[in-house]
Amino acid sequence: MATTAADGNLKPYLRQNGLKYENIAKNGYHNNREKNDQGTSVASKHHQQEPFEQAPIYVAVMTYLGYGIVTLFGYFRDFLRAVGVEKCNIAQEREEQKDFVPLYQDFENFYTRNLYMRVRDNWNRPICSLPGPAFDLMERVSDDYNWTFRFTGRTIHNVINMGSYNYLGFAENNADFLKTVADKVRQYGAGVCSTRQEIGNLSIHEELEQLVATFLGVESTMTFGMGFATNSMNIPALVGKGCLILSDELNHTSLILGARLSGATIRVFKHNNMQSLEKMLKEAVCSGQPRTHRPWKKILIMVEGIYSMEGSVVRLPEVIALKKKYKAYLYLDEAHSIGAVGSTGRGVTELFKVNPADVDVMMGTFTKSFGASGGYIAGKKELVDYLRAHSHSAVYASAMSPPVTEQIIRAMKCIMGKDGSTEGMRRIRQLAENTKYFRARLKEMGFIIYGNNDSPVVPVLLYMPGKVVAFAREMLERKIGVVVVGFPATPITEARARFCVSAAHTRDMLNQVLHYMNEVGDLLCLKFSRRKYSSLPDHCDETDFELES
Repeated sequence: MATTAADGNLKPYLRQNGLKYENIAKNGYHNNREKNDQGTSVASKHHQQEPFEQAPIYVAVMTYLGYGIVTLFGYFRDFLRAVGVEKCNIAQEREEQKDFVPLYQDFENFYTRNLYMRVRDNWNRPICSLPGPAFDLMERVSDDYNWTFRFTGRTIHNVINMGSYNYLGFAENNADFLKTVADKVRQYGAGVCSTRQEIGNLSIHEELEQLVATFLGVESTMTFGMGFATNSMNIPALVGKGCLILSDELNHTSLILGARLSGATIRVFKHNNMQSLEKMLKEAVCSGQPRTHRPWKKILIMVEGIYSMEGSVVRLPEVIALKKKYKAYLYLDEAHSIGAVGSTGRGVTELFKVNPADVDVMMGTFTKSFGASGGYIAGKKELVDYLRAHSHSAVYASAMSPPVTEQIIRAMKCIMGKDGSTEGMRRIRQLAENTKYFRARLKEMGFIIYGNNDSPVVPVLLYMPGKVVAFAREMLERKIGVVVVGFPATPITEARARFCVSAAHTRDMLNQVLHYMNEVGDLLCLKFSRRKYSSLPDHCDETDFELES
C-alpha cells in the first residue's frame, strides 16, 4: 500500500483509539482480531460486514433499457394527449395566464405524469390501525391509471409491517405502557401553543433534556418538535459564509437542506471513504477559501450513524481521527442509529466504543426507536446554550407536545432500565437478533442486500423499474407491507425495497416474510447474487474516486 507523509501524521490518532496503522489494508479494513477494547479495531470489524455486491452486467443493461422504453412510451402518451386522443389529467396553465411565468413546467413534470403516476398505487397507502408489527390497510382502486383513487370499503387486515422505523416496538397502544402518557394529556393538554422562549417551556421538557443528556453521556441537550427541522434549522446556526461543510454523498435531505441554507461552501466526499475525506480536508487546510486563500472559519464534517437508504454504518473512529488531525468539527446524525445499535441502545458511539465528547455535535430523532416525534442536539453546554438563542427552530417553532414528550421519557427510561424492568434491554437484544437472522436468511436465498450486519435497515436490490412495481404489488397480495424506492431517490440502476426490522417482529412473522420473499424472488427472478457465504466487496474502491464539489 502506498503511503505519504500525511499518512504518518495519522498514526498517533489511530494508536490513540487502539488501532495499529500497519494493520490497515488497501480499502481501510483492519486485520486486528484482538479483543475490541477501544474504538477503531471495532470499526474495521463492522466495516468489513458491509456488503455492496455489484449486480451482473445484464441487470444494469436491462434496467437502462426498461427506463428507455418507459420514457419512449411517455413521449408517445404526451403526443396522444396533445392531439386529444387521451385525456389530459395534469395541472395546466389557464389561458389567461399564458403570458405569465409558468407555474407548471411541462418538461419537469414528465417523470411524474408518465412514470410515477403509473405506479403511484405503491405509495401513500392509507393505514387504518396502529402501525405496529402488523397493521390494517384500506383497500383502494383506480379507474384512471392512478390519477385518482376510490375506496372499496374493504379493509385488508393483519398486513405485516416491514416498512416502519419502529425499531424497538415503542409504537404501541398498550394501555398499561401508555398510562403516564395519558396522565400528561390530562395535566397539560395536547398542545402548548407557544415557543420554548415564550410560555411554552414546560417542566417535562427540561426533564426530557436532562434524561437525554444522561442517556448519551454528554453535558447538555436541547430538544425540538420536528426531526427534519432539527437538522435543517440548526446547521445554519452553526456555520455560515466563509465556512466549509464536508458532507457524505449519501447524507439525508435534511442535512443537505440545512447545509444549503447555511450559505457555507459544500463539498461532497465519497460514501464512507476515508481517503476521499482526508484529501478534501488536506486541500481545505492547505488552500483555504477560493480566490482569497484565507483559512476557513470552520470546517464541519457531516455524517450519519446509519444511512437510511444503504443500511451502512459510519466509520466513526476513523472520521474522528481525521477530524482531530485537521482540527475540524464533526456533526453526527443518529436518526436511525440511536436506540437501534449498541449494547444498550446508545448508538454508534457505543457500537464503536468511542468517547461521545469526541463528537462535537450529536443529533438524533425520537421518531424511530422511541415511537414519538421530534429530535435533539447534544454536546457541550456552550453549544446548546448558543443554539437556544440562535436556532430558528428554537426561537420560532412551537414547543414539543406534552404527551409526545412523555412518550419519549417513558421509552428512554425503559431502555435505561429506570422503570424498574429489563424490558428495554430485552427489546434491544431482540432487535439485534432479528436483524442478524433476517439478513442472514436473505443472503442464503440469493438476494443482493446492502448495509452493515448490525443495521436494522435492510435494502434488497431490485434494479429494474418493472420489477420494483411488481414486487410491491405481489408482496401486498401476500399481506406483506414493504417500501420500494427508485430513481430519483436512488441511483437509476439501484432501485430497491427497504425493509426495517423491529424488535416487535416475532420469529413467525419474519419466517412468513422470508417465505414469501423466496416465493416472489423466484417468481420475478430477483435473486441476482452470485456469492454464497463469502466476503462481499466494498461499495467503493478508496484508491479510485473523483473530487466532487
